Amino acid sequence: MLSTSRVYPYNTINSLSFYETETRFELESVQRIPGSSSMGLTEEFPLVGVRSLYGATKLASELLILEYGDMYGLNVVINRCGILTGPWQFGKVDQGVVVLWVAKHFWKHNLNYIGFGGAGKQVRDILHVNDLFRLIDIQLRNIQKISGNVFNVGGGREISISLNELTQLCEWHTGNTVSIKQIDKNRPADIRIYLTDNSKVTKITGWKPEIAVEDIIKEIVVWIRDHEGQLKGVLG
Repeated sequence: MLSTSRVYPYNTINSLSFYETETRFELESVQRIPGSSSMGLTEEFPLVGVRSLYGATKLASELLILEYGDMYGLNVVINRCGILTGPWQFGKVDQGVVVLWVAKHFWKHNLNYIGFGGAGKQVRDILHVNDLFRLIDIQLRNIQKISGNVFNVGGGREISISLNELTQLCEWHTGNTVSIKQIDKNRPADIRIYLTDNSKVTKITGWKPEIAVEDIIKEIVVWIRDHEGQLKGVLG
């Protein structure tokens, strides 16, 4: 079962100590909120607070899965994933932002930096679907040993990117530059930065994400270029 960072309260995430670089927000090493550090959020991060209706459905599904597992003796594992991406994802404004960003550059369509100063410094970790597949394969082969666990699963600090940095990579790999409007006002329930701390899932399963940010972007560009005629009506 897959969930997302949205299970965590957005106000709590936005209260984390951070600093700015030229291209992104970064988390400070020392945080006052348990389950957080410069490496990101662990499973111990507090769940008390509002998280948007979308996030509430994610948390509710987790609770139901765990209850069913206990009541009926089912083997269950919950993966709280960061942003998933890779070829064959049909990115839209509300889902699949990496593919959307690449596609907008490929077909030279305008974009927006929305909120948090409008500079595109918002950061997310990203995870290639093949890395997630490797983890699920490990979990299925060891399901009885790890059943009942909740894991934070994502690219982590090493495989993370801001919108500003994503723009630079898209420009480089597509050869195109697009107009990007800067909008200061934050969107409801949006967050400045989300990084996954994979410590627990790595300790228990040995899994780590392997596919780097730039390799992900290059692969998506090649996929769009190779299927341009088919994808233009969907992504263009």
